[in-house]
Amino acid sequence: MRLIVLGSGTSFGVPVVGCTCEVCTSSDPRDRRTRVAAVVEGDEGKRILIDTPPELRIQLLGAQIPSVDAVLYTHDHADHVHGIDDLRALSVRRGQLPIYGPPDTLTRLAHHFPYIFDDRITAPAGTSIPQLMPRPLTPGAAVTIAGMQVLPLPLLHGELPVYGYRIGPVGYVTDAKSVPAPVVEQLRGVRILVLNALFERPHPTHLSIPEAIEVARQVGAERTFLTHLTHRSSHEALLARLPEGIEPAYDGLCMVL
Repeated sequence: MRLIVLGSGTSFGVPVVGCTCEVCTSSDPRDRRTRVAAVVEGDEGKRILIDTPPELRIQLLGAQIPSVDAVLYTHDHADHVHGIDDLRALSVRRGQLPIYGPPDTLTRLAHHFPYIFDDRITAPAGTSIPQLMPRPLTPGAAVTIAGMQVLPLPLLHGELPVYGYRIGPVGYVTDAKSVPAPVVEQLRGVRILVLNALFERPHPTHLSIPEAIEVARQVGAERTFLTHLTHRSSHEALLARLPEGIEPAYDGLCMVL
């Protein structure tokens, strides 16, 4: 199995438009953070994409990902879904592409992107649209997707219900303010944990870096990678102050399990 981090940045991305801070002007490529997404590739080569951020096309090209077999959505905020049209090239080649996620998220996607999901709207001759099959998931109910066991994990992004996922030995939690004890138990035994971490200070809708460190300790994965990072922390500086076994993620990170 492989985990590929396509994007590791917060909703602004890094560099932030108009900012000249040390991180935004850094020459370290690990400080260039597109919006969060990841790919999990199974032992048979099938791939699950997690979220479709605005830079999805560039991310897939950069990671040399030519196809995916399914998409998992965590929630429908713009930085996680507004690359959905980039699924057009993938679905045109393979036919209908299943997309999974919280039922409310899939309902709102259909509302936001009617040209994709409304059967009454047809593409003009000579054009194409993403061919997607929405499949709602139930929190805590494991399903097999692209040959991999996927467990949806119920979380709160402030007051918004979102999903994290356990995919075999990989745990993926982004845009969560906290990770409740039952979800910590469901994550125990993962080898790799990807966990959102925003600022040093508390935030109303995201784990802070200290809170993420505590969650990582509770889960006890072999390695934890912090994602959804801002321009407040450079990769090098953050790595230097994190405990052993916890590291910043970066765009293009690839882990073989």
